[in-house]
Amino acid sequence: MPTAIELTGITKRFPGVIANDNVNLVVEAGEIHAICGENGAGKSTLMKILYGMQSPDEGVMRVNGREVSFSSPTDAIAEGIGMVHQHFMLAGQLSVLENVILGSEPVKSGGRIDFDEARRHLAEVSEAYGLTVDPGDLVDTLEVGERQRVEIIKVLFRGARILILDEPTAVLVPQEVEELFRNLRELKEGGATIIFIDHKLQEVLEISDRITVIRRGKTVATVNAADVSAGDLAELMVGSELPTPDTTESTVTDQLALEVLDLVVLDNDDRTVVDNVSLTVHKGEIVGIAGIEGNGQTELVDAIIGTGPVMSGTVRLLGNDITLAPVRKRREAGIGYVPQDRHHEGLLLDAPLWENAALGHQTRAPYSHGPWMDRAGARRRTEEIREEFDVRTPSVDVSARALSGGNQQKLIIGREMTADPAVLIAAHPTRGIDVGAQADVWNTIRKARSEGLATLLISADLDELIGLSDTIVVMFHGKLVATLDPAEITPRSLGSYMTGAALQEDVR
Repeated sequence: MPTAIELTGITKRFPGVIANDNVNLVVEAGEIHAICGENGAGKSTLMKILYGMQSPDEGVMRVNGREVSFSSPTDAIAEGIGMVHQHFMLAGQLSVLENVILGSEPVKSGGRIDFDEARRHLAEVSEAYGLTVDPGDLVDTLEVGERQRVEIIKVLFRGARILILDEPTAVLVPQEVEELFRNLRELKEGGATIIFIDHKLQEVLEISDRITVIRRGKTVATVNAADVSAGDLAELMVGSELPTPDTTESTVTDQLALEVLDLVVLDNDDRTVVDNVSLTVHKGEIVGIAGIEGNGQTELVDAIIGTGPVMSGTVRLLGNDITLAPVRKRREAGIGYVPQDRHHEGLLLDAPLWENAALGHQTRAPYSHGPWMDRAGARRRTEEIREEFDVRTPSVDVSARALSGGNQQKLIIGREMTADPAVLIAAHPTRGIDVGAQADVWNTIRKARSEGLATLLISADLDELIGLSDTIVVMFHGKLVATLDPAEITPRSLGSYMTGAALQEDVR
């Protein structure tokens, strides 16, 4: 089988860090090849080099046997390489067709866009690879799995025959993952070569032909997927067994920590996005919220922590009404918060770690002394977080941007847990982090639960929801539509509730 991609001796250095250290990768034409490794192992850097977003300091790249050097993604696209990013890069108010052609519009003489030619080419690509879309649909009206399909079509429309998919299943329910995998197999049958980056090892084994594992910037092994187990991959990645989120004995008490009553939230267009939601979380309890993104979970969290408006309803913390309280008062009253987007909501990426450790807690000791910032106290507490939560960093003075995703997440969780919260709102706490960091986060949440912490857990990882939660509630179109016992459901059955399919069956 001919070789599509061959990377030899790829090395990339950043100040104080060697991201890629003599990495070798061979991807055969027409195969699905997975790249696995811890956060900070160098996977993303390697893919950015392959896609022309960064240049290697050393090493050679060959595409279809020819040595290449890329200075931008345009160069990579010209060689038939396309990348589907984890966070979709679509314009919601444009149609599918407009999104697909954006930046590579076919034009008529006179400079006007040739929409007829665009539709013809889009239909040709869709039919060739079995990726059906309606070119006239607005992207805002599409489900998550459909948006991902549009992203894949975008790169195929530009002539890509080698596709890089970065964490493609992160926001998909099991049924959507199955559909994606069908699409990938059809792409492979059509002659495409796929590089697949994922942290979910069972999925990697299901879809891949071969797997390359990278650890601490070096290539550890390339194996046939049929010859290894998830445990084998975990051992190669982090040197330990595959962790599980399973929680056994109940620690739920009768003491109410968080109470949400008849909550209604409107969006900027006065549409109801949280529709008369009521829920309770007791001390020692984890309540999981399941739902496809865009069904009101984000707005519910914003209403609880005070960053979003409430139309009507009540939020109580430890029996006290905090519905109209500012964010600072809620935080000081005992709400801890792990945001879903650590870069935009959880960290100041260019600030040192000790400043980031103080965020949200800067008015209290040890971060402050009266009205003044206590830098020495902040540094001491950050050192404690670094030690207790295994935040791997050479110094608390480095910027948050210098940390891997897993270490950024452990810093945030350490910041919140050392503040001794009464209630933790954890939104996607393990999204985009590797199995080692994932195990650390799960252990922290389980330990805090056993010590009486009340946790509201929002996650797209259904195994995580089922394994950690004492109770799961499902949000669909802004409503709580089901309350489920984690001991009695599977990821697939939970996915049916999230998409509304199980609700329709219940009605029948």
